[in-house]
Amino acid sequence: MSEMFTLLPAAEALEVLLRALPGEVRTETVPSADALGRVLAATLTAPSALPSFPRSTMDGYAVRSSDTFGASEALPAYLALAGEVPMGRPETTPIETGQAILIHTGGMLPPGADAVVMLEQTQPVAGETVEILRAVAPGENTVAVGEDMRAGGTLLEVGHRLRPQDVGGLMALGITMVPVATRPRVAILSSGDEVVAPELIPGPGQVRDVNTYTLAGVITQAGGVPVPKGIAPDDLQVLLATAETALVSTDALVLSAGSSVSIRDLTAKVIAALGSPGVLVHGLAIKPGKPTILAVCGGKPVIGLPGNPVGAMVVAGLILAPLLARLQGERRPTLRTRVTATLARNLASAPGREDYVPVRLAERDGRLWAEPVLGKSNLIYTLIKADGELCIPLDSGGLHEGEPVEVRLF
Repeated sequence: MSEMFTLLPAAEALEVLLRALPGEVRTETVPSADALGRVLAATLTAPSALPSFPRSTMDGYAVRSSDTFGASEALPAYLALAGEVPMGRPETTPIETGQAILIHTGGMLPPGADAVVMLEQTQPVAGETVEILRAVAPGENTVAVGEDMRAGGTLLEVGHRLRPQDVGGLMALGITMVPVATRPRVAILSSGDEVVAPELIPGPGQVRDVNTYTLAGVITQAGGVPVPKGIAPDDLQVLLATAETALVSTDALVLSAGSSVSIRDLTAKVIAALGSPGVLVHGLAIKPGKPTILAVCGGKPVIGLPGNPVGAMVVAGLILAPLLARLQGERRPTLRTRVTATLARNLASAPGREDYVPVRLAERDGRLWAEPVLGKSNLIYTLIKADGELCIPLDSGGLHEGEPVEVRLF
């Protein structure tokens, strides 16, 4: 049977899919301690200033900076020691002109003090006197009230994916619960009479299911919840019934295999029967991953992926991960880390498509080289041996050895 694809570049196909989706994002409130990687569902503002009191950033002596002006090792200033700031408690006794108070990192500046002299720039002398060996400016070695965050200031905006430092910042302000997007539940359904579960010993002509597990990893990394639905046989009614059940109970459905135009490939027929508007794109102008199907059925996204593991992974990175970012309302989807390297050999490409090539990175002669890991798209270990992938642009005809390339790390 001849191919009847209307091929679109991956980025254009993704836009077609996203435009057909509803815009609403489901939300929930979770403990901040459990919110790492979650996407904020509302903009957060500071309930109070941070810090809430002036603090020392050094071990040393709290002083009036004017008392140190002109001080040096050759001509030190001499200040009277007036005590020590207690840690974890306020110092209410004001510092007077000509005085210094011992203070530790994080301690609260006493009233009247506006700077801290580092301990190593001082020298105790006989009696209750401190020798100041260097002048300090107002505010030196201190943090002012609200210097980190002012009260009412914007902390994090809606659509921001929380990082470890973000969670720490929330805790610093006592924000222990946050509104976030609900994690999208994504059903994964593999199909094919030849596909068996990994714990089984494949018979002649059979292969173990790989895509369920690689796709589950992509979904988890993108903030979703993978919901494996097993393996369906090459039977239209069974596959359709399984897909319908899977889609009802989840937010999206990914079907692996059966998306090529073939008498035995049923994915397009199944997706068309799941709901309107149905299939939006059948075929991407990429290699591997050409026979991909993108659809929206009853307001939910459905993706039909090729069965070969490399093609499925490439499309998952280009389509599935950005889709999950959209379902969570992420404003700035996290980009995979990219590095620039020198291509180690020529790579040819056919016109009219983007080629995605796994590469291994190696450092030689002070340069970072990208060495293609060549292999057919059904060989999962071509990806395992690789550090990332490069893209040969549409209609470029290929890339030449020695030219700089951008590598997207796995």
